[in-house]
Amino acid sequence: MGSSSAVLLQLFIVICLVVFQSSAVKLDAAINATLSVNASDSSGSPIPDTLFGIFFEEINHAGAGGLWAELVSNRGFEAGGPNTPSNIDPWAIIGNVSYINVETDRTSLFDRNKIALRLEVLCDTTGDNICPTGGVGVYNPGFWGMNIEQGKKYKVVFYVRSTGSINLVVSLTGSNGVGNLASAEITGSASDVSNWTKVETILEAKATDHNARLQITTTTKGVIWLDQVSAMPQDTYKGHGFRTDLYGMLANMKPRFIRFPGGCFVEGEWLRNAFRWKESVGPWEERPGHFGDVWMYWTDDGLGYFEFLQLAEDLGASPIWVFNNGISHQDQVDTTAVLPFVQEALDGIEFARGDATSKWGSLRAAMGHPEPFDLKYVAVGNEDCTKKNYRGNYLKFYSAIRSAYPDIQIISNCDASSKPLDHPADLYDFHLYTNANDMFARATAFDRTSRSGPKAFVSEYAVTGTDAGTGSLKAALAEAGFLIGLERNSDVVHMISYAPLFVNTNDRRWNPDAIVFNSYQLYGTPSYWVQLFFSESSGATLLKASLNSTISNSLIASAITWKNPADGNNYIRIKVVNVGANTVNLHISFDGLDPNTVQLSGSTKTVLTSSSVTDENSFSQPKKVVPIQSLLQSVGRDVNVAVPPYSFTSYDFLKQSTNLEIIRSDSSTRASI
Repeated sequence: MGSSSAVLLQLFIVICLVVFQSSAVKLDAAINATLSVNASDSSGSPIPDTLFGIFFEEINHAGAGGLWAELVSNRGFEAGGPNTPSNIDPWAIIGNVSYINVETDRTSLFDRNKIALRLEVLCDTTGDNICPTGGVGVYNPGFWGMNIEQGKKYKVVFYVRSTGSINLVVSLTGSNGVGNLASAEITGSASDVSNWTKVETILEAKATDHNARLQITTTTKGVIWLDQVSAMPQDTYKGHGFRTDLYGMLANMKPRFIRFPGGCFVEGEWLRNAFRWKESVGPWEERPGHFGDVWMYWTDDGLGYFEFLQLAEDLGASPIWVFNNGISHQDQVDTTAVLPFVQEALDGIEFARGDATSKWGSLRAAMGHPEPFDLKYVAVGNEDCTKKNYRGNYLKFYSAIRSAYPDIQIISNCDASSKPLDHPADLYDFHLYTNANDMFARATAFDRTSRSGPKAFVSEYAVTGTDAGTGSLKAALAEAGFLIGLERNSDVVHMISYAPLFVNTNDRRWNPDAIVFNSYQLYGTPSYWVQLFFSESSGATLLKASLNSTISNSLIASAITWKNPADGNNYIRIKVVNVGANTVNLHISFDGLDPNTVQLSGSTKTVLTSSSVTDENSFSQPKKVVPIQSLLQSVGRDVNVAVPPYSFTSYDFLKQSTNLEIIRSDSSTRASI
C-alpha cells in the first residue's frame, strides 16, 4: 500500500470512531415525551366494575395438589378406573409379599366410586411370621410430598372394614417412612368394623417436613379394607378447604370476577372425560372424580362446583361459570340431541341460585350454604366457535337460559372484535397467546371495535414461547402494554383475566403461569405483579390522556382516577410502560385541576423492572422482579419524571386539598406491593 492508502485508512478509522461514539451517545441518551391528562371530573368515563379478574383452570395441578388443600392423592383409589385390578398410584405398599398382599376390589360403600383397597396382612405380633418393626400397610406421598409443619393440626378421615378386630397406626412420616411427625392408634373390635366404618382423627405435627407422607400400618394378622382416605390441614381459609398462602395470592389481586373451571378442562379431549358439575357436588366421599384427559391427570373433584362458588364468594368476586355445551376436542353432540346438556346447565344455575327448597338449591343448602350464590354470568363452552354444532347448540342454551333467568349475562365463544356476531350474546370471549412484540402491538386491538353490540371478555391472554421463558420480565412488560390498551378501551372491553393462573412446579403443562408453587413454597411471576397494577382500575374513572413521543412503538400510558377504600383518599394514577432500551424523560401535565389539588404528601411511584428483560423469579429469588414503591419528591399540575428502560411504572398522585400530616419525601423509602 502507498502513502495515499495510509491516509485513506487513517480517515476511515476516524470516521468509524466518530460514528461509533455518536451511536453510543444516541443509545444512552434519554428520550423526551409528553403526557397531557384532562383530569377534570367531567371529562372522564366510567370503567366497568368487573374489568379485572382471574381465570382458574384445573391445569398444572392448580387445584388438585394446589389451591385445594387435600394432601392425599387418589384418595378413593379410583384413578386407575372402575375395573379391577386397578392402578392405585401414587399409593405404595409397606412390606413385602411374605407379610402383606394388597389388591383392589369393587366392595366400596359408595355407589359412584366402587373401588376399595384390600389388605391381607399375613404377619402378626406372635408366631412364625412376625411383622417387621413399624408394621405393614400402605402409604401415600401426596402431590410430590406433603407439607407438614410443626404445631399444625391435620384431620385424617378414612373408611375401614375388616374380618376381625383392627389395630391400625395412622402416621405422618418423612418421605422414606423414617421419623414420626404425628401418629394415632385406631382400634376396633370385629363387631365395630364388620361393616364400613368412618374413622376421624386429628394429628398434631411434632416437627416440620415439606416432603412427608401419610401411612396406615398394622402388625395384626387379618383382612382389612380401606377407602376414601383424606388428610386436610386444619388451617385452610375459613375452613373452606383452600390452601391459605395460595388463597392469599389471589386475594391480593382484588379480583372482581373468577372464571372457572376452565378452559379445555371443561371440554375434555372426549366428552366422557369432560367436567360434569353434578359429579363434583355433595359429600366428598361420594364424588366419583374423573380423569382430565386434556391435561392428563386424575382429580378427585374435591374442588368442585360448590367450592368454586364458595371461592368466588370468599374473594368478593362474581362467579363466571363455564359449562360444557355438548362439545369436546374430539367429539360433539348434534344440536337435535343437546337438550340433556341444556338441562344440566339449567340445573347448575338452580344449584347456585335456587331457593333452599328447590331440588338443586336444597343440595346446596345441605352442603352448608342455604343462601343462594350470586351467579350472574355463564359461558356456553370454551373455544368452540369453529366447531360444527356450536352455533346450533349455543342457541338452544341461550333460549333456555334467557327464558328461565333473564338477568343472567350469557357469553359466546365467538369473537366479535372485528365483525358482528351472527347470534345474540351479552359478551363474547377473546383469547390471545402470542410473542412479546405482537402482544405489545395489540394494545390497539380494540380501538376500531364497534361500540355497539356485546362487550368483550378477554378471558385468556399471555405472552408465550421463547419470549416468556417460565415467566420473564419481557413477557410481563408486553402484557402490561396490552392491558393499558384494554383499559383505554374499557367501554367495549368489560372483563380481563390472565391464563393460566397456577402451576405446580412438579407438573408444568404450560408456560408461563402467574403463580408458581410446590408443597410449601410459592412466588408470583412478573406477569402476576403486573396484574396488581390494575387491581384498582375496576370501577375507576378513565381520564382522557394524550401521549406525544417519537417512540410510540415502545411507550404507552393511561390515566385513571380511583378511590382508596382503605384511607378514603382519591388518586390520579398514571401507568407507563417503556419496552425500549432508553430512559424516557416524561413531562406530565394535568388540565382541569384546581390549584393545589395534587398533594406531595402521600403521592408515590411504583416501578417494575430488573437488570435484564429475561429475568425471572424463582423459589431461591422469589422477589428478584417485583414492584418497588417510593415517595415522589415533586408534584403539581406539571410533573417531570424519568421512566426507566424496560419498565412498568405507576405514579399515584394524591388528589385532595386537605390538611394532611407531612410525610418525609425521602426517595429511598421503599416497600414491595
